[in-house]
Amino acid sequence: MVPVQESPAGPGPTLAQRLDALPFTRRHGRVLGGSGIGWALDAMDVGLISFVIAALTQHWGITKAESGLIASLGFAGMAVGASLGGLLADRFGRRQVFALTLLVYGIATGASALAGGVALLLVLRFFVGLGLGAELPVASTYVSEFAPARIRGRLIVILEAFWAVGWTAAALIGYFVVPADENGWRWAFALGAVPAAYALVVRWGLPESPRWLAGRGRLTEAERIVADFERAAAPAGGPAVGAVAAAAPAAERSAPPRPGLAVSARSRLAGLWSAEFRSRTVAIWLVWFCVNFAYYGAFIWIPSILVDAGFGLVRSFGFTLIITLAQLPGYAAAAWLIEVWGRRLTLSVFLAGSAVSAVVFGTVHAEAAIIGAGMALSFFNLGAWGALYAVTPEIYPTSLRATGAGWAAGVGRIASIVAPLLVPVLLVAGGSGLAFAVFSVFFVVAAAATWGLVDRRGRALDDR
Repeated sequence: MVPVQESPAGPGPTLAQRLDALPFTRRHGRVLGGSGIGWALDAMDVGLISFVIAALTQHWGITKAESGLIASLGFAGMAVGASLGGLLADRFGRRQVFALTLLVYGIATGASALAGGVALLLVLRFFVGLGLGAELPVASTYVSEFAPARIRGRLIVILEAFWAVGWTAAALIGYFVVPADENGWRWAFALGAVPAAYALVVRWGLPESPRWLAGRGRLTEAERIVADFERAAAPAGGPAVGAVAAAAPAAERSAPPRPGLAVSARSRLAGLWSAEFRSRTVAIWLVWFCVNFAYYGAFIWIPSILVDAGFGLVRSFGFTLIITLAQLPGYAAAAWLIEVWGRRLTLSVFLAGSAVSAVVFGTVHAEAAIIGAGMALSFFNLGAWGALYAVTPEIYPTSLRATGAGWAAGVGRIASIVAPLLVPVLLVAGGSGLAFAVFSVFFVVAAAATWGLVDRRGRALDDR
């Protein structure tokens, strides 16, 4: 890895320090919004499969085992995609891989609308997961490398909040489109093909990460991008760089360049288990595994569980839509608290709230109680996801960041493969009460593992 160097403009703050000194500008908004739209489209696809499974149970007569397999094959693809996506993003750039992942899963989702049987649908779900799994950790890494240090956590939670937008879109499609007729699920998948077109916007409309460019020795390109952000931050007629550069402390401006830690894919993977990062890697993998197990085990099956409880397809989808809307205030609370309490405390509190909500949801039977407990679970769980995506890229340096985030997500996806397959077994053995009690235990373990992470609230990213 080429050492990170100072700006070619001469002595002064490094590119990374200049990025951290910036105020939030419209260019930051473009990066956040452009990445967020991709994130929302991902969420829409993941959310749609729960409604499609419920519909196919009625139209095709698929079994619960086949339903679990449809969900799990998608998550198997996500596990592979997350692991490969991080490695590729550290090698070829954040923007390039981000666009490629959107293209892969958008095409596979559109093709799913033409599936004539379970076998083909299973194959296509794997490819959908391949693209989706790679996109999420790459997007969070990408945005974190543009975000000023003082608001970095908040911006990543806002990015993750686009998940609620996409999941709400999925719930609306599930409520209005999927039950419309026996081909409603096909139209839902057709709508999910939108990311294939959006990939072109990402490829040509968003800049590459200047931190990554600097790490690869492409300083002229990195300088041009940072200068564009500084011009956007300057008052009308004012200097583009001078006032911003002065914000960096003199001690930081004179700091020597820090070399990258890894060059090859193998050395990047080995770097995750070096003495410096080993404990962080264990902790973040454990959090990702437990959160994925509980989240996907619960939310993929909630529509089907409600149908089995006798609420009917349309009514169950309506309940799910209401429950989904509670994600938005959950994200808003996490976005505020993560810069007030810090990463670890915010994440652990929201995971604890998820644990309590899961127990309550699994034991109540009245309609109002089901909706209330489901909304609480949605509020706390998605707030926890926002905090998790904020903390994950921060615990590794630039040369390992996408690899570390991708492999953490990949390990988490192993749990998301297992959970949909295990839920039918738990439902038979002890009903929804047992299933959601198990989810609660996983939330508790994740909350404890959070305290093995480092908290970089308000601190610069490690640009080695």
